[in-house]
Amino acid sequence: MTNSFSDFAKAKSIFVIGSNMTEAHPVAASFVKQAVLAGARLFVADPRRTALADMAERYYPLKVGSDVAFLNGIMNVLIQENLYDKSYVESRCSGFEELKAKVMEYPPERAAKISGVSADEIRGLARNLAAVKPAMLMYTLGITEHTCGVNNVLSCANLQMLLGNVGFECGGVNPLRGQNNVQGACDMGALPNVFHGYQSVANAEIRAKFEKAWNVKDLPAKPGLMMPQMVDGLVKKEIKAFYIFGENMANSEPDIHHMEHALASAEFLVCQDIFQTETTRFAHVILPAAAWSENDGTFTNSERRVSRVRTASPPPGDAKPNWWIFREIARRFDQNWESNSARELWDNEISPLAPSMAGIRYARLEGNGLQWPVPNGDHPGTAYLHRDRFTAGMGTLVTVDWTPPAEVPDDEYPLVLSTGRRLYQYHTRTQTGRCAGINDLLPEETADISPIDAKQLGISHGEKVRLSSRRGKVIVKANVTDQIPRGMIWMAFHFRENCANWLTNPVYDPISQTAEYKACAVKLEKA
Repeated sequence: MTNSFSDFAKAKSIFVIGSNMTEAHPVAASFVKQAVLAGARLFVADPRRTALADMAERYYPLKVGSDVAFLNGIMNVLIQENLYDKSYVESRCSGFEELKAKVMEYPPERAAKISGVSADEIRGLARNLAAVKPAMLMYTLGITEHTCGVNNVLSCANLQMLLGNVGFECGGVNPLRGQNNVQGACDMGALPNVFHGYQSVANAEIRAKFEKAWNVKDLPAKPGLMMPQMVDGLVKKEIKAFYIFGENMANSEPDIHHMEHALASAEFLVCQDIFQTETTRFAHVILPAAAWSENDGTFTNSERRVSRVRTASPPPGDAKPNWWIFREIARRFDQNWESNSARELWDNEISPLAPSMAGIRYARLEGNGLQWPVPNGDHPGTAYLHRDRFTAGMGTLVTVDWTPPAEVPDDEYPLVLSTGRRLYQYHTRTQTGRCAGINDLLPEETADISPIDAKQLGISHGEKVRLSSRRGKVIVKANVTDQIPRGMIWMAFHFRENCANWLTNPVYDPISQTAEYKACAVKLEKA
């Protein structure tokens, strides 16, 4: 996120695209609601009519996978009608002429044909977004979980730069991260191409710095494998051992049948987790980890705020903090990692080696924490990024074309399935599935279907149906709701028996390697 959650409540204009905030990020959504009640303008674009859409000045029901065309159409209007921030673009951005040439290929009429949002509505949204400055843009996995996810993100950034909304309070491009501390995990280098603080492994000077600090030689300059390559490597026997840390891949990855085959192919599989899961069934070794409430350490939320976590109760049985487990494994490989606490890890290893966190010392995290970058000990933290200039100098406007999802409806599978989260369960229910009260609120999954499709198929609300794709099938109750447009089915992946990921398509964005959870072709029948 370029900006802060505090900006949400103060914003004067907010554009939410591809985000069911009220269910996936209810606290963040509450700030948006506060802004609307205070008079802010809210515009929501999503295939589903979410609860937040009901609070919006205008709701735009775009088709699944049409985001780039829709956003290019908006930018076409901004340029054609001279509504973009010309002085901002000229002084702070590069690539305008190339972007202009590309979005001229997407007049509102073409964008309307692809997105399902009328040309007049596209023109109206462009004018409304240009009318109030700055405006905030927010998105979630509805933007990223596509084979064109990176292009979707670039389009969001293009729009905000074109409007001159980046580098100001209550503006910016604000992705809401999908899981608890996923921001912190990425910040700490849980990616194959960077050390912590997003320092490239390809940079020789950076590698030398880490080699000296870690007392090792020849750290690899080549990025490691992304998860899809790892899974394929297991199947092909090119990867022999697999270490899974805090993830229930047998439920959370697309095409569960294929994923289980890959897990079963591992010659040696280690799972490190707080509970046994569907994935630990395949493990040769299970390492019991302490839960978040049994650890000291830090979390980092979507607004880049590093906050303290304190032990509320001791770990049960043989469970240990994750850092302790990793350290002990390293010692078996003759690596003596000296830090003996979360404080020592942060102050001795994290802060000194990451320029963006150089000023964050453990003692400074008391109270409200700090938002990186914090370059020195006197710095108060950064509430919003790119003030006065972009981090890299000029902001780059990047031309992107619309491409359809990898799998689209056809005669055999005439409906599109899109997936996401529901309010009363979390992810694969590793934790929430053990809470009786939560299970009472949401005891099972449903296939959400439009009244038009339900009537055409002769399906009644609450009736059991069979939902099938080229990869599998599930039996689930139908939920007939006006939230869903004609031609679309929506499901979550919380429940094992009728998990949407029995059906989803294991295809990925070529850059981010994010799976296309938001679009695959399915058919619906009475069970």
